[in-house]
Amino acid sequence: MSDLPRKAVTRTAKLAALPLGIAGRATWGFGKRIVGESAELVGRELQQRTAEQLFKVLGELKGGAMKFGQALSVFESALPEEVAGPYRAALTKLQEAAPPMLTRTVHAVLEERLGEGWQELFLEFEDKPAAAASIGQVHRGVWHDGREVAVKVQYPGAGEALLSDLNQLSRFSRLLGPLIPGMDIKPLIAELKDRVSEELDYDLEAQAQQAHAEEFTDDPDVVVPAVVHQSDQVLVTEWIDGIPMSEIIADGTQEQRDRAGQLLARFLFSGPARTGLLHADPHPGNFRLLPGGPEGEDDWRLGVLDFGTVDRLPGGLPATIGESLRMTLDGEAEAVYALLCAEGFVKETIELDPDAVLDYLLPIIEPAQVEEFTFTRGWMRSQATRVADPRSPAYQLAKQLNLPPAYLLIHRVTLSTIGVLCQLGAAVRLREELEEWLPGFVPEDPADGDESAAEA
Repeated sequence: MSDLPRKAVTRTAKLAALPLGIAGRATWGFGKRIVGESAELVGRELQQRTAEQLFKVLGELKGGAMKFGQALSVFESALPEEVAGPYRAALTKLQEAAPPMLTRTVHAVLEERLGEGWQELFLEFEDKPAAAASIGQVHRGVWHDGREVAVKVQYPGAGEALLSDLNQLSRFSRLLGPLIPGMDIKPLIAELKDRVSEELDYDLEAQAQQAHAEEFTDDPDVVVPAVVHQSDQVLVTEWIDGIPMSEIIADGTQEQRDRAGQLLARFLFSGPARTGLLHADPHPGNFRLLPGGPEGEDDWRLGVLDFGTVDRLPGGLPATIGESLRMTLDGEAEAVYALLCAEGFVKETIELDPDAVLDYLLPIIEPAQVEEFTFTRGWMRSQATRVADPRSPAYQLAKQLNLPPAYLLIHRVTLSTIGVLCQLGAAVRLREELEEWLPGFVPEDPADGDESAAEA
C-alpha cells in the first residue's frame, strides 16, 4: 500500500467524488419516489448508501479525512437504527483498515528522528503496525530497559494532508450535514482545522500524556501509559493491553458496558479537575478496558490513549457549567437565563423567554436528574430529533442560542462522550460524578469558607 500523503491529485479526486456521489444518489432517490416508493424508506436508503461511501473514502485516505470520520463516529447513536447498523460497520472498517506506511518509510522516519542506531534503543520492534490513526501509526516494541512500548510514528507530510482534506471537506459540508441529525458539520471541521498544529506536535502530546500518567499513577480506576521517549514525529509510551472500547460496544457484557461507561464519565469530569487538561478526543479507539480493578481481577479499569488533542483548563471545567446545571435541575428559570446571558450564551441583541430556555435544557440534562441513568441510542435519537426538527420549539430556540468560543471544545467533548455512552448502552451514575468533580454543581457550604478563614 502507498504512504500518506498520496499524490495530491489522487486525494483531491477521491474527496471531490463524494459530493458528486451524494448528488447522484439524490437523483436516484427522486426517481424511486416518482415510481411510488415511500419517501421515508428511500431517505433511509440514501443515508445508508451515503454513509457507506463516505467512510470508505475517509478510511482509504487517513489524514484529515479519517480525523473527520473519527469525530463523526461518536454521533452514530443519533441515526435511525435501520441506518445505524451499516453506519457502524463502515466506521469499524474506518478504524481498522487504514493502509499502513511502507516498512522502509517507517525505518526512514525512525532513523531521521532517533538516529542511525535507532534499532539499539529496542530489544524488539515489530514492523507490522499494531494500529493506524489519522496522522500516524503505532508499532509494538520492547524498549532497551525491557519495558513493552507503543511507538507512534507520524506519517511524512501528515500536516499538509490534514489541512488539505479538511479544507476540501469544508467546501461541501452542507451536503454532509444530513448524515447526523442536529449536527452542524462546518463548525466541527473548522475546529479540527484549528487543532491541526497541536495534533502534529508530539512534544505537546507527550507533556499532556505524562501529566495524566503522573496524576493517575496507582489510580484504582484509570490507567494512563507513561511517556518513555519523545522526539519530533516519534512518540514512545508504555504499552497497555486490554479490550478495545469498540469491542465492548459490539460484544461486551452489560457489566463491562456499565463499568466502561461509569469510568468514561469519571475520566471526563475528573481529568480537568486533577490535571487542568481535558482529553478532547473521546472516540472508542482511544480507550481500553483492563482487568484488575478495585474489586480484583474480575473488575475493570479504564485505559486511556492518545493525548494529541487536549483543552487546557488550568482551573478545571468552568464553574458556570455546574452552576447552570444545578439551577436548571432546581427549576430556577430566571437565574439560569441570567447566567447564560452573562456568559454570552444569549447574545445581547436577543431576548428569550427564561421558561422556554429551561424547557429546552431539561431534557438534555435528564441523566443528571436521577441516581442512575441508562444511556441508549433511542434516547440519543430523541434528543437529536428534538433539536433537528424545524417544526419543534427546541429547534427554533437552539438557533437563537450562542456557543461562546471558550466552550466550543468542551461542548463537543461532552457530546462525544455522551455519544459513546449511548453506543455502550451503559447504566451510569452520572450525578455521582458531577457532585464529585464538577465545579459549581454542588453549592459551596458557607461553613467551609468560615473554617478556611479561621485556619488562615
